[in-house]
Amino acid sequence: MITVLVDHNEERTSTTLPVSTIGSLDRLDEQAYREHCATRLVEIALDLDAYAGVTRLFIP
Repeated sequence: MITVLVDHNEERTSTTLPVSTIGSLDRLDEQAYREHCATRLVEIALDLDAYAGVTRLFIP
């Protein structure tokens, strides 16, 4: 895994893609929660243009 830290105030543009953050790591052992997170990630990936310029998305 590679982590890149960016000062979003200086580097963010209208084409910047968001960082996705899973809201509850404690719930990742629940299959339904994992499926919900995976579904949400796919929804975001299929509509990336709608999220351009957004700095962070929390899932769910």
